[in-house]
Amino acid sequence: MTLSAVTPDFFSSTPVTQLKGVGAAQAEKLARLGIRTLQDVLFHLPFRYQDRTRLVPIGATREGSEVLIQGRVLMADVVIRKRRSLICRIEDGTGQIHLRFFHFSTSQKNHFQPGAIVRCYGEVRLTGMGKEMAHPEYRIMESADAPVEAALTAVYPATEGIQQPTLRKLSDQVLKLLGKAQAVAELLPVEAMHAAQWPSLVEALHYVHRPPADAPVQALLDGSHRAQQRLSLEELTAHHLSLLKLRQRAKAQTSVSLPSASPLEQQLLQGLPFKPTAAQQRVHEEICADLVQNHPMLRLVQGDVGAGKTLVSARAALLAIAAGYQVAMMAPTEILAEQHFHAFVEWFEPLGLRVAWLSGKLKGKKRNEQLALIESGTAHMVVGTHALFQEEVNYRNLALVIIDEQHRFGVHQRLALKQKGEATGVVPHQLIMTATPIPRTLAMSAYADLDTSIIDELPPGRTPVKTVVVESSRRHEVVARVRNACQEGRQVYWVCTLIEESEVLECQAAEDTADQLKKFLPEVRVGLVHGRLKPAEKADIMDQFKKAQIQVLVATTVIEVGVNVPNASVMIIENPERLGLAQLHQLRGRVGRGSTESFCLLMYQKPLSKLGRERLDIMRQTNDGFVIAEKDLHLRGPGEVLGTRQTGEMTFRIANLLRDEGLLEDSKDMAQVLLEKDPARGERLIARWLGNAAQYGEV
Repeated sequence: MTLSAVTPDFFSSTPVTQLKGVGAAQAEKLARLGIRTLQDVLFHLPFRYQDRTRLVPIGATREGSEVLIQGRVLMADVVIRKRRSLICRIEDGTGQIHLRFFHFSTSQKNHFQPGAIVRCYGEVRLTGMGKEMAHPEYRIMESADAPVEAALTAVYPATEGIQQPTLRKLSDQVLKLLGKAQAVAELLPVEAMHAAQWPSLVEALHYVHRPPADAPVQALLDGSHRAQQRLSLEELTAHHLSLLKLRQRAKAQTSVSLPSASPLEQQLLQGLPFKPTAAQQRVHEEICADLVQNHPMLRLVQGDVGAGKTLVSARAALLAIAAGYQVAMMAPTEILAEQHFHAFVEWFEPLGLRVAWLSGKLKGKKRNEQLALIESGTAHMVVGTHALFQEEVNYRNLALVIIDEQHRFGVHQRLALKQKGEATGVVPHQLIMTATPIPRTLAMSAYADLDTSIIDELPPGRTPVKTVVVESSRRHEVVARVRNACQEGRQVYWVCTLIEESEVLECQAAEDTADQLKKFLPEVRVGLVHGRLKPAEKADIMDQFKKAQIQVLVATTVIEVGVNVPNASVMIIENPERLGLAQLHQLRGRVGRGSTESFCLLMYQKPLSKLGRERLDIMRQTNDGFVIAEKDLHLRGPGEVLGTRQTGEMTFRIANLLRDEGLLEDSKDMAQVLLEKDPARGERLIARWLGNAAQYGEV
């Protein structure tokens, strides 16, 4: 391959088929590893290293060590015991070792002539015959004094049909080109890179692929080496920049300017039995400041469980409705969407407003009625699940989209709802709410395209929930506590979770628990709610619980969010060790909504893993959602916390949000510089690291 026409984008635009030894079949296998261009070869980094920079005397080798040895062949023979194998014995004056091959050819056997010098790398193990290496990598040497490798040997993520030697040969070829061309484009701001004395991209790539013999291996393995950090910084900057560009693009779109006050909103507030908290008022004012602009609002409202996010969203909705527009509110589960629907009906119908309901389970005539209300504009507000953005749903003039528990939706689902508004010629404002506090690390990286508001104050009269951890063998004591609470006129949640991931088994467990409690507590009215009940049955049971006609509600985790019964003061969670911290915190938030002292009992099964114990200890120590979110992030990782494992977001090739948290401020600053001073360079940086994934953020 000639370098005569090397451009800055040579590596990103040249396919791997240009490399020696890569035909169509090989290219197909490499594509499974995400390797399609020379640049992909450069960014396909080793995950560990082998030390072939020094020869270890055979006598000094230890069982389990991976080493480079050299010796003279004493004998080589095919042995048939349990299976056929080729055994070669070599010695170096300090000791002897057997090389064993189960897959071999006649020509391979002929390599091992007595007296030949063999250099091989592999793991030493002890057998009845003494020291042995099974299937080592080996070479027949012309001279015993041939030099060893100058650098550590990279071990790359591989796939079926692609062996390590192949990947090393490919990276050798590309690194050689890189050395000659020095033309892989430097895309980060030059002054900032020089000021912080970061290595160049070429230096960093060379170091990571071929570290010198004295390289600090542990730093390379854990990703904290300066060369790897240099690459992480670039990827984080690209990611941050893509979000800033999406935000810039969104702000360039036209939306409707809405009034910052309306008589409807005043009527709602006058009819409430309480006054909004100072935090709710502050967040409302931030939303109003966005809505009066003629470009779309993109605001995330974080508020701990019970902080009053629904009221904040209702006030925003009334501003849009008063101006003659429609509002859609989407929630991730049927039960949460129903809760919101009932709240909005209660608040809005006295104001003469129509609230429509849409869910996947709504069928036939009823569904058609709701669709007609939405399309005609008769429905001022539409509440539902992901059914809100299905093809046959047409809005008359959608101006505001409210998304609750946003991280539960796939990217494409959120994008589809936004496009529903665009279909009528208006890009809707977006208000995103979450009761899962987002750690600062994630807020900076996953939500950089959003303005953030925090409702950091609970309504007056709320009491902190006391959390107790009990072993399941003390179940009888827990049942006694339930009896006492019911005798005092209080209500109880009993949540069943299972070790197995099965809705059927989980529902069965809930049914069994409900039956047991009815037997042990005949004087107590016990209800049961789970995911396999029909919506009408579920709604009926929840309604009875709200009206205190049911004292103990046995449920699966369907009651995790949105259920509001102030008289409920005891929550029992079975097998809490199998739930994430955020989910436990959400469940616990169902109690402590009145002025009575409330309790959450976490009833675990023995034996408890170290991670399980750590989770339960955190729950016992704090009620602060942000503290819990930070701990959850460190225990489970960003993909799990954001719920993005299925959605394609937040997947980094090299960077790791927890390990590289210290780089976030720098990456944010660099992204801002590129956005303002060199957008073309920024586009190339995004293309290098994100490719087509950049469009996902457009929600």
